[in-house]
Amino acid sequence: MKEDRFGTVEEEQTVGRATGKLRNFIIEPFVPHAETDEAYVCIYSHRYGDTILFYHQGGVDIGDVDEKAMKLDVPVDTLVSQDDIKSKLLGELESSKQGLVAKFIHDLYTAYVTLFFTYLEINPLVVVKDQIYVLDLAAKLDATADFVCRPRWGDIEYPPPFGRDAYPEEAYIADLDAKSGASLKLTILNKSGRIWTMVAGGGASVIYSDTICDLGGASELANYGEYSGAPTEQQTYEYAKTILGLMTQEKHPDGKVLIIGGGIANFTNVAATFKGITKALLENQTLLKDHNISIFARRAGPNYQEGLRIMRDVGSSLGIPFFVFGPETHMTAVVGMALGKRSIPRHLEGETTTASFLLPGGQSKTEPATPKNGQTPLSRTTSQQSTTAVDGSTADKKKPAYALFTKNTKAIIWGMQTRAVQGMLDFDFVCRRSEPSIVAMTYPLTGDHKQKFYWGHKEILIPLYKNMGDAIRKHPEADVLVNFASLRSAYESTIEAMNFPQIRTIAIIAEGIPENYTRKLIKEADERGVTIIGPATVGGIKPGVFKIGNTGGMMDNILYSKLYRPGSVAYVSRSGGMSNELNNIISHATNGVAEGIAIGGDRYPGSTFMDHLLRYEADPDIKMLVLLGEVGGVEEYEVIKAVEEKRLTKPLVAWCIGTCSGMFSSEVQFGHAGACANAERETALAKNRALAAIGAHVPQSFDDLGDLIRKVYTDLVNKGSIEPQPEVPPPTVPMDYSWARTSDHEPRRGQAPSPQQMTYYPTTFVSTSERSSDHPRRGGITHLPDRCWSRLPTKEPKNDPER
Repeated sequence: MKEDRFGTVEEEQTVGRATGKLRNFIIEPFVPHAETDEAYVCIYSHRYGDTILFYHQGGVDIGDVDEKAMKLDVPVDTLVSQDDIKSKLLGELESSKQGLVAKFIHDLYTAYVTLFFTYLEINPLVVVKDQIYVLDLAAKLDATADFVCRPRWGDIEYPPPFGRDAYPEEAYIADLDAKSGASLKLTILNKSGRIWTMVAGGGASVIYSDTICDLGGASELANYGEYSGAPTEQQTYEYAKTILGLMTQEKHPDGKVLIIGGGIANFTNVAATFKGITKALLENQTLLKDHNISIFARRAGPNYQEGLRIMRDVGSSLGIPFFVFGPETHMTAVVGMALGKRSIPRHLEGETTTASFLLPGGQSKTEPATPKNGQTPLSRTTSQQSTTAVDGSTADKKKPAYALFTKNTKAIIWGMQTRAVQGMLDFDFVCRRSEPSIVAMTYPLTGDHKQKFYWGHKEILIPLYKNMGDAIRKHPEADVLVNFASLRSAYESTIEAMNFPQIRTIAIIAEGIPENYTRKLIKEADERGVTIIGPATVGGIKPGVFKIGNTGGMMDNILYSKLYRPGSVAYVSRSGGMSNELNNIISHATNGVAEGIAIGGDRYPGSTFMDHLLRYEADPDIKMLVLLGEVGGVEEYEVIKAVEEKRLTKPLVAWCIGTCSGMFSSEVQFGHAGACANAERETALAKNRALAAIGAHVPQSFDDLGDLIRKVYTDLVNKGSIEPQPEVPPPTVPMDYSWARTSDHEPRRGQAPSPQQMTYYPTTFVSTSERSSDHPRRGGITHLPDRCWSRLPTKEPKNDPER
């Protein structure tokens, strides 16, 4: 049948703001019934349970069911009985139907939980002659539960929202994502658009889209997407090749722009990802010229110097406008440049802290220098406590209730994450902790043994246990677990850890844990008084004290953002990648970060914004708060309520990302699982308006966030609440040799070192009969310890005071 009330099926239809073709129809037998036979049923999930709605009338004219319907709240991991359903929901339904409907809703809810639904609505539900008919149903599944439910689900295709066609390129990237431990996402918004993006990071990708829309580019924005989680060179090549293939299918009269953006990565090797991208660019050189494409790139993070060099080298050979920037440029400044709203600087000089690990004027690893004015280096505010000392002294044994971490914090690491462990140890050393923060590792796929790491220039051994219980029992001083388990095993390993009362804080790094599992973890943690950070997080950092895993990136960023000593500003964010960008922004706008937590991008983070903001409010050393929220969820309204009730009184700078979501005609799922508004109040615009209304400092856009933070901080300094202190350089830390070989910290074969390159020299010599002609600057030593090379700010090793 070709005709219906919409016209022909070939015609485009408009539903709301979306326009598209109706291609899928369900043809069902007609069920004769009276209007009084119709009812309404809905089940939806939230942080602490599920809510069942029932109304004895149904149909398109039902009106506001949230106000009319009877409600039954079912706490997480709790069963509901038919008697509860009858008494709480069916009071207005005729008694002859109550038994049948109660059993149906009971069975429906059982299926809802078992099959990992997150939303289910039936309207109308028709009850006729002891029979129930579902005439219309809408539902959402938790896609992350695929590995649990696939045998019961079967093969499921997730169609694009109405108004947007499905593209094979999107399916290709989705398949790459499914086969990768990294995150690769692509949504085509307007195939004919002139503005294309290739952004690293879930939070950063949203902010770039926000900025494009803020600057008037919404109608020309061609795609949304992100790559994150340390994709390989080959994976980023495939991702870039796909985007370039789409971008060069049709020409635009004004030419096109490609924005290769991202925040400051925590652990992604920027050079490796950029090698994949530049390979794709070189393969498409002719098409890039033919389509008049300009490219703007901004990135930072591990090995970013080499990545930017690679990008600049390739850019100079492509014959197209190509501009490359690092952390010295604000993250979204390249958007304004690409859209002609901001001038393009031709010569930028960034700060030279690039993994130099021995700063000019660096101090020995014993005591920090005392400033000339006689003030204690750590006395940064008017109420300094010993728990924030960075002079190597031991913190108070009695940890304040508001403190998750102190100088005495000891952690156990789940997983063979040796690079993250070494990064934590290097951070400990540069913060002048008296002892390493890591006491043990645990991993079920290995035997008990000891693992070699470095504490400054010295080797240390950290025990690794096959059984988590052994690790915890043998190290009673440990109260933190950093859980690197995969999404398939993170739930079980976290539950196991919570069986040990000594573990008070657990960071869950994995992304994609099913929501039902996460809600059970939250319930268990609340009952046991355990703080969970994550899932889907990089963790958090308390400068000068403790950091979780890869938080803060490598040592160059630790130094660049001054994370080796505490400041006065504390932040909380959903995004891990954006937390590192906040480290950068805050460190250059204020006296630095006091503490920062990324609660995670999943819909139900283990701890909330409020959990951490209340801790910051209680900490006398924290003078100012920064909140980076996002579209989706309602946690920001808890913050608003706390400000109104005077539970939060410290100056609050707040911004919610995802302001662009209302500019799209069809629904877009952003990089984070929780970044999707299900109601008007969940939109970023509504949250920003509400935050501004109660007196929070809300910028006009993310571009203005740093300036606003600087203004609020300056006001506090002028009032005397914060007393800035002289900077104290950190002790030197040797570079990891295997990492140096992949970076620009070592001259390439056959190439003379540039004036900017520092000289390496061996701090630990090993005897060997072999000599090397490949790298004469190594003095013929080939078999070197992993961390035997340090860097000098001069070409003469003899001038180094620590040699």
